Order: sequence, then C-alpha cells, then structure tokens
Amino acid sequence: MLIPAIDFKGGRVVQLIQGEREALATDDLDGWLAKFAAYPLIQVIDLDAAMGTGDNAALVERVCALRPCQVGGGIRTIDVAERWLHAGATRVIVGSALFTPTGVNLSAAASFSAALGSDAIVAAADSRGGTIVTHGWKRTTTIDLVDSVRTLSPFVGGFLTTLVDTEGLMQGLDFDMVARLRAATDKRLIVAGGVRHMDDVRHLESLGADAVAGMAIYTGAISM
Repeated sequence: MLIPAIDFKGGRVVQLIQGEREALATDDLDGWLAKFAAYPLIQVIDLDAAMGTGDNAALVERVCALRPCQVGGGIRTIDVAERWLHAGATRVIVGSALFTPTGVNLSAAASFSAALGSDAIVAAADSRGGTIVTHGWKRTTTIDLVDSVRTLSPFVGGFLTTLVDTEGLMQGLDFDMVARLRAATDKRLIVAGGVRHMDDVRHLESLGADAVAGMAIYTGAISM
C-alpha cells in the first residue's frame, strides 16, 4: 500500500531532505487533502514537535478530523498519544520515547502498550547507517535497527522505518535492509526514505512492506 505523507513545519506543508534542508513548502493543505481523498490512510508528522521547536497541533487536528491518518512527531508521553487518538487518529507513531541512547526502553514500550493497546501504536524505528536515530533524527544511538524491531514487536502493532540515509533524495531504498526487517517481525512494516516511483512501491509490497512517499508525490514523480 502507498501511504502519502503530510509533514508540517512552521505552519506549512513541507518536504525536507534528510530532515534538514527544506526542498518544498506550501500552504495548500486543502488541495493536498483533496488529492489524497481516495487513500485509506495518510501519514501526518509534526516536524516541529519532533524537533522540539514548537508544534503544528491545529493543523494536525484538522487532518485528523477529515481523513484517516496515523500521526507522529513529538509523541513521547501516553497523554499526548491519547490526545491524538481522541482527535481521530487511527494510530499514533511513537519513536524517541521507546529508546535510550543505548537500548530499547522496554518499560516505556510496555506502558504505552498497556495504556493504548498495541494495535494503536506504530513504533518509529528510524535509522542512519543501520542504527537508530531519535528526536527528529538529531540524536544518534548505538542501537541496531533490526534488533530494535525484533525487541519491540510484542508491544506494537507495526513499525515505521525511515531510512534517513536516502530520505528525500529520491535515489531508491535499501531493499536488503527492508528484507531483514521483514524477517525480524510479523507486525505491519511501513518504510519511508527514498521512494522514487511506483516500481519502488511495488517492490516494497513484494517484500511485505507498505510505502510512505512524500517527495515523489509532491514533485509529481508519483501521480495522484
């Protein structure tokens, strides 16, 4: 399945390259919501909340009220997760709260799972060079990506893995890594970072993974 992405930063819909350089920005949220109307799920990320530079809560709430979506960005407490579920999100994406600098935070994973139910949680296992990065990809860890997915599987309904090395570049994905991740968990696997065209989406589907696309959609490489 193809999941279109809406990322918010500074009150606008944006696309960043590797989480840093702004490549696209628009105020036309309504236009993109109309284009995404036929999709069963939209991914909504509040980049400011993820990076600790503010939030775009009103815009996120607007999308939650209008479209089925999974919401992420700065969801580090159960209260915040519950807020988005109550606002209408289908699932919440929890990342940084599930990791310490050196390992998976099993206590936090168990607490989120007990409070929300595992099916409501997508674990954001984002990586650079095969190791987990957190807090809007600004903090590095020593945690192996594949090991973290295996460890967190009992507590979550699925995983979102952004391969930061290729994110926003539209140069393809590390399909070997995707295959390793698929072998590590029987939970839903969603992959982002480098999707170029529908052939990449189909390749991910053949590996048993869904695709999140942002840059490829906003530049027209994938047609709506």
